[in-house]
Amino acid sequence: MRMLDDVGRGTIGLLDYAGGVATLSAEAGSFIGRLRIRVAETFAQAYFLGVQSSAIVLLTSLFTGMVISLESANQAKSYGASSLVGGAVAYVCSRELGPMLTAVVVAGRAGAAIAAEIGSMVVTEQIEALEALGLSPVQMLVVPRLLALVLMLPLLTIFADIIAILGGMYLAHNTAQISYGEFIQSAREFSAFDDYVKGMLKAAVFGALIAVICCYQGLRVRGGAAGVGKATTAAVVSSIILVFVSNFIMSLIFFGSGTR
Repeated sequence: MRMLDDVGRGTIGLLDYAGGVATLSAEAGSFIGRLRIRVAETFAQAYFLGVQSSAIVLLTSLFTGMVISLESANQAKSYGASSLVGGAVAYVCSRELGPMLTAVVVAGRAGAAIAAEIGSMVVTEQIEALEALGLSPVQMLVVPRLLALVLMLPLLTIFADIIAILGGMYLAHNTAQISYGEFIQSAREFSAFDDYVKGMLKAAVFGALIAVICCYQGLRVRGGAAGVGKATTAAVVSSIILVFVSNFIMSLIFFGSGTR
C-alpha cells in the first residue's frame, strides 16, 4: 500500500507541476499576444542571458566540432573516405549537437540565474510588492526572459554551428591532412539549409522551455535561502531533461521519415 501511495503522490505532484507550467506559459503567451511587452527589459535580458553566455557556448561548440573531427578524420582517411569528414561534422552539428549543446549550456548558466533571481525576489517579498502595486509578475519578470531566450538561442546556435565546423575543419587539416576545400565541399554536400533552419527551430523551443521552467521554479520558491538553492538545482535539472526529451520528439518529427 505504501508503494501505491508513493506512486499516487508522485503522479499528483507531476500533474500539478505540469499544470502550473502550462498555466504560466498560457499567461505569458497572453501578454505576448496582446503586445504587453517591456521592450527595454527584454533587450537587457537578451544581453544578460544570451550575449553573456556566448563565450561558453562557443568554447563548448569549438571543442565538440574538434572532437567529432578527431574521431572521424583519421579513420575516414584510412578507408579512403576523407570526403565524408566535413559532411559528418556539419550534419551532426546542424541537426543535433549545435542546438542541444547550446541549450544545455544556457540552461546551466542562464537558467540557474533566472531561477535564483526570481526565487530571491520571492523570498524578499518583492513579488508580493509588485502584486500590491497592481503589476503582474508574469508580465514584469517572465515575459522578458521568455522572449529573450526564444530570440537568442537560435542566434547562439548558428554561431555554435559555425565555430564547430571551423574547429573540425582545422583539426581535420592538421591531423589527417584533409584540405580546407575538400572539407567545405563535403559540408555543403551532406548538410542542407533546412537542417540549419530546423536546428534553429529546435533552439527556439528549447529557449521557451528553459525560460518557463526556470521562471516557474523561481516563482514557487519556499523556505528562504535554502529554498532558492533547491529551486535553482531543480530548474537546471528539469530544463536539461526536457531539452533532451523535446529534442528526441522534434528529431522524430523533423527527420524521422529519413527525408529532408
